[in-house]
Amino acid sequence: MRLLSFDEVGLRLRAKEEECISRPGGYTFKVDKGGGDSHTHVFWVPNPLTQLTNTESDSDMPAATISSTPHPNNEECGIRDVWAHNLEEEFRTIRQIVQKFNYVAMDTEFPGVVARPIGEFRSSADYQYQMLRCNVDLLRIIQLGLTFLDENGKTPGGSYTTWQFNFKFNLSEDMYAQDSIDLLQNSGIQFKKHEEEGIEPLEFAELLMTSGIVLMDNIKWLSFHSGYDFGYLIKLLTDNNLPQDEGEFFELLKLYFPTIYDVKYVYFSLQYLMKSCKNLKGGLQEVAEQLDLERIGPQHQAGSDSLLTGMAFFKMKEMFFEDTIDDSKFSGHLYGLGTSFVVNGNSYGNDNGDNSN
Repeated sequence: MRLLSFDEVGLRLRAKEEECISRPGGYTFKVDKGGGDSHTHVFWVPNPLTQLTNTESDSDMPAATISSTPHPNNEECGIRDVWAHNLEEEFRTIRQIVQKFNYVAMDTEFPGVVARPIGEFRSSADYQYQMLRCNVDLLRIIQLGLTFLDENGKTPGGSYTTWQFNFKFNLSEDMYAQDSIDLLQNSGIQFKKHEEEGIEPLEFAELLMTSGIVLMDNIKWLSFHSGYDFGYLIKLLTDNNLPQDEGEFFELLKLYFPTIYDVKYVYFSLQYLMKSCKNLKGGLQEVAEQLDLERIGPQHQAGSDSLLTGMAFFKMKEMFFEDTIDDSKFSGHLYGLGTSFVVNGNSYGNDNGDNSN
């Protein structure tokens, strides 16, 4: 892994409008809560225990595993790769598709976890949010996958069901966890092409805002263990760092994504409600296998993962809910976050399924 010098990291943090104090072994972000100075300590992690993308385990975030299996071609699998040169054209298509296919399954790929907060936290969920916040603020999104489905789980006809957006990312300049980059390269992600042909985040955000899939009550977002996924989307849409307070984060989430079903939250709620599900495991691939679903496209790429997430949601809806899900119980929860906040405004108990065990 390429480790940045303290000076390099300090410059990058200041560029993100954070006042940074560097010290041996870590960094202190100085934040103002309105009542005097307060500090959130964030330590640089040169070789964290969880070098992650975002799908595959029961840890704080899904752990990365590397497979030597050859990855299939996206185009052959109905996954449309989107780069800077065809971004506007593909959004024109999406604006038409979303009028009928209003369930949007989403997944991201990002360069891992490079920092963790230290200090006192109100709860485990507060710690998880602060770790999410400092890493999303420091890092750049690599891929976003969007799969469109109708209320019956059917995908659009034609050549493509899924759009995979490939963002500008430079291995020589941007921060990352080496294990995560190795995993993504092994999965077929071409970082040289991301550097040369990748999408500029601001250009993507402008088109996303006018796409008809955000800020819309009729759009149903489907995700899997998706705190980081939505963190990167909110960072894109606001062109700003994430709020320090988790409650403010959920307010933004409700604004941009009024209806969210986190498949992992729904699935593990079944574990609690149905004793027959007590042995359920937690990664997306594991959940899909237990639902007898077959992946389409390369694992650990955002397009394939978003498609599998959508398939898992509708299979669960059919198997466990007789095609009707109670929004008051399942909509708006993000797995591992928000012990006192949910997107739809409903409060719930002291634990929404922390996945640290």
